[in-house]
Amino acid sequence: MSVKIRFTSATAVGLVLAKVGHPQRDEPLQTSKEVFKVAEEDQETLAAIFLKPFKNLTAHRFSHHSSLDQHEMNAYATAVFVADDGLLEKGCDIAKRLYAKSNHPNIKSGDLCISLIKNIDIDGELTQGLCILKSESVVPFLSISTRDGDLELHTEQGINPEKIDKGCLILNHLATKGYYVLTFDRSGSDSRFWVRDFLGVVPITDSPFLTNKYANMAVAFMEKEQKSKPTADDDTPPWDSTNAARDAITYFEEKEKFSLPEFEEQVLKTPEAKAKFAEHRSQIEQEQGHKLDDSFEISKKDVTKAKKKIRSTMKLDTGVEIRLKPALAAKPDQVLEHGFDEERKMKFIKIYFNEDLAD
Repeated sequence: MSVKIRFTSATAVGLVLAKVGHPQRDEPLQTSKEVFKVAEEDQETLAAIFLKPFKNLTAHRFSHHSSLDQHEMNAYATAVFVADDGLLEKGCDIAKRLYAKSNHPNIKSGDLCISLIKNIDIDGELTQGLCILKSESVVPFLSISTRDGDLELHTEQGINPEKIDKGCLILNHLATKGYYVLTFDRSGSDSRFWVRDFLGVVPITDSPFLTNKYANMAVAFMEKEQKSKPTADDDTPPWDSTNAARDAITYFEEKEKFSLPEFEEQVLKTPEAKAKFAEHRSQIEQEQGHKLDDSFEISKKDVTKAKKKIRSTMKLDTGVEIRLKPALAAKPDQVLEHGFDEERKMKFIKIYFNEDLAD
């Protein structure tokens, strides 16, 4: 079940900082000796900066093969939520865990900030959150100051809040089920390290998650399947792969509940397509480490997101690109005509229009 989260009243009250090196390169770990208390006038501003990346992310939860009591990150979060004075000890423990897990040669060293956030609104109730941010690079920035009645320009190195590399927000919500955890990893390549090895979380398979997964999976599958069909000697237009993906999305738009057998019959239709989609779904499940439900309530908001990912640009091998607006992409046959030139032995696309609007 999805929840409504608002950060408008959130405040960052205390920070634990760390510099996390790479153990295989003999780089040290340095952690705070005391909690940095945020001045009251800065608490809302700092919270807004810290929490900005956590909007519209897939919800996760802590998971352990035996018991949540054995999950280190779950235990650290619980200790902080129970007593604020545990932030320093548990914050340092989190930094030590990250350092111990940073053994892969591709993992970068960086600055770690662990913050206790208060007054996060979840479904109308205020609760706490533990925010963990890792920045793996610093950027130059300029500042102007006054000295002896004149102005001076200074260059400094610092963290760009817009480019924080990795983050996790543990919300004190659904504690008995592994908390409600939001996480991101901008690098992508090390997401397994951040999500599985360090955090130890799995997605919460609620309606938004399942709708997003199946809708995106269906779009990618239909486009790939249609595009892989031979088209050199037939009249199949190159935009048919887009049409096939739109047919799949139409199922999600028209239904209130997803049923895998029904989806197979109405969209995939052939035994070959059903078998390939099952193989495609199995690969996704293996990558995620858990099975996807065959039936769930459809989240219309996530259907809209998936629809926006349908290809609207045709990139041809001659260097030509044709970009279609959304309304036209649904019915390209109205202004586009596809054919094959026997003399040139090449496909062609004919475009119909009334006037050039470039000017």
